[in-house]
Amino acid sequence: MTRFAAEGLTCLRGERLVFANLDFVLTAGKTLLLVGPNGSGKSSLLRVLAGLLRPWSGSLTWDGRPLQDDLGAHHERLHYLGHLDAVKPALTVRENLSFWVGVRAEAGAAPQAEATERGLAHFDLLELADLPARLLSSGQRRRLALARLLATPAPLWLLDEPTVGLDRVSLDKLDMALAQHRATGGLAVVATHVDLGGSDVRRLDLAAYPPTQPESAEGLGDMAW
Repeated sequence: MTRFAAEGLTCLRGERLVFANLDFVLTAGKTLLLVGPNGSGKSSLLRVLAGLLRPWSGSLTWDGRPLQDDLGAHHERLHYLGHLDAVKPALTVRENLSFWVGVRAEAGAAPQAEATERGLAHFDLLELADLPARLLSSGQRRRLALARLLATPAPLWLLDEPTVGLDRVSLDKLDMALAQHRATGGLAVVATHVDLGGSDVRRLDLAAYPPTQPESAEGLGDMAW
C-alpha cells in the first residue's frame, strides 16, 4: 500500500520557524485535512510536501524512500494547486486544459481530447470551453484549475485553499472528485476552511506543532536537503 510519511518536519521561512517536529502518515485512499489559524504554516507545509521548499529538519518518505533521492519522480506523481490558478488569459478554456493534458501525457494514457473533455464536463465548463480565459470569473478560473486534477490523473493531490471562489454546486463537484480519487487509491492533502466529511478524511492541526526556540535561524543546523 502506498505510504507518504513525514517525521519531525521543521520549516523555516524568512529566518522564522513556522512549525516544528510535525509527523503524519498518509496511506492510499486517504485525505489529510490541514487546519489551523492563519500563519500556522499550512501553505508552507504543502510546499514542503511538493518538494518546492526544503524542510529545515526532519524527513519525508514515499513508500519508505526519502523524497530527496528522486525529487523528479515525486514531482511527476503529484498535482500541486496553490493560490494562483495558472490560467493563460489569451487561451480558451479548452486550450488551457489541453495544454496541461499534453504536458503530462504518458504512454498508454487516454487520448488527450478525451481527457480534456472529461475534466471540463466534471466542473461544468463545457459551455465555456471556447471562451477566452480572460473573461472567466474568479470561481470559473478556479474550476478550470481544478479540472486539471481529473484530466491529468496523479496519485498525490496537494491543494491549497481549493474551495476559494466556489459556489455550493462547485464545492459538491470538488467533494465528488476527491471521493473518486480516494476510491482509486489516491492520496490528498488539503488546506481549507471548509470541512470535508467521510471516514477517509482526518485532520492535522498545525497549531499542535508550534515553533520551538530559537525563533530565528541563528543557532540552527543545516537544512535537511
